[in-house]
Amino acid sequence: MTPYADLSYFLILAALAFVTVLLRWRGVNLHYWIVAASAGMIALQFSSSWAALVSLGIFTLIQAGALFGFRSLCRIAPPHSPARRYGFYAAIAASLLPLVACRVIPYLAKGTLFGFLGISYVTFRSLDVVFGLNDGLIVALDIAQLSAFLFFFPPISSGPIDRYRRFAKDWAATSDRSQLLPDIDHAVQHLFRGLFYKFIIAFLIKQYWLDPAEAQPGTLGMVSYMYAYSLFLFFDFAGYSAFAVGASYLFGIHTPENFDRPFLARNIRDFWTRWHISLSTWFRDHVYMRFVIAATKGKWFAGALTASYVGYALTFGLMGLWHGFAVNFLLYGVYHAVLLIGYDLFQRWNRQRKLLADNWFGRGFSTLLTGQAVCLGFLIFSGHLPLGFPTAHPEVKAGLHAAVQGAPKKAPAKPKAGKPLPNKESEIDPRSSLEIA
Repeated sequence: MTPYADLSYFLILAALAFVTVLLRWRGVNLHYWIVAASAGMIALQFSSSWAALVSLGIFTLIQAGALFGFRSLCRIAPPHSPARRYGFYAAIAASLLPLVACRVIPYLAKGTLFGFLGISYVTFRSLDVVFGLNDGLIVALDIAQLSAFLFFFPPISSGPIDRYRRFAKDWAATSDRSQLLPDIDHAVQHLFRGLFYKFIIAFLIKQYWLDPAEAQPGTLGMVSYMYAYSLFLFFDFAGYSAFAVGASYLFGIHTPENFDRPFLARNIRDFWTRWHISLSTWFRDHVYMRFVIAATKGKWFAGALTASYVGYALTFGLMGLWHGFAVNFLLYGVYHAVLLIGYDLFQRWNRQRKLLADNWFGRGFSTLLTGQAVCLGFLIFSGHLPLGFPTAHPEVKAGLHAAVQGAPKKAPAKPKAGKPLPNKESEIDPRSSLEIA
């Protein structure tokens, strides 16, 4: 059962939503209902794959040990003590271990798969808790609340990535009856937006543009594929996110928005405040800002700009690897780091030279240029650009989808050089937004 793709999923979601609305109308506290509904949906989603269920169980035990163990350490170890510092590093390493195993094991042991759909999103929620505990912003962990935060089923497969302290505010108000009607209104708008984006626009783009462009040879075919893939990825991914946000609101959880008209961005920095917002802000807060502050305090570099630019390279390099251990993903991250550094240098230069004015022409040109740069980045990300080496491990691309969906695995066909093998077993298109989970 694929999230927001199968009729059975939507029917079960409708039944859960009906019960949830009745409970909220009566002012019932939804805490245990949210945990139970999430557990049930996840069990159904992975019911046909023992590999996914076992992976989920191992993941849960590791995260519980890391989070509750570090919480106990924080109660007895002073904030800047060596024990606290090494405990923090250990908690981060433990939280990341299942995700790293998911990415690495298929390369090291062919035919062996570990992981479940959405493991990267849940890992980042767990890491958010680790950072909050270390910073003293989270002082206690309730088992039910933590379980709901990590495994809340609407956004588990493809985001958005919520934050623990934001989630806690909604968790405390799930029995607030006055918010029911506004939440239903918000949910209906997002569910219809998801329907329109994913099942109409994304479907038409794939059927009549992306698939033909993929088979079209030459430069024109490559350019056509670049634009088709960029638009398909947006509408497919934004559709999934809209479904997740809408379903979350029905349960009283205001999962944050993930997109805000990204192709209207006037520069690459503006783009990353509009595209995959929950991921970009997570990396900004937990990687970039922490690195720049530490580098500035420790005087690691001669100037603040150097620290900032190295921070861009580190942040987007990690963001690329977050999508998977493949060269095209790493290049995608490095590419965006270069764009951000280049934009910052140009902006500083342009303040003096006034080459690009802040008028209708300057804004329009900037928006157009940013869109071209973004689409080229998506072409790199897609693996369709011939780079002279395999852009993804074929068994990873073909096998992981089969494992998480429970489809029978076949021996993968030999892929074309430089292109990932499409997965014929799974219902998930390898180019869809679920591919980056």
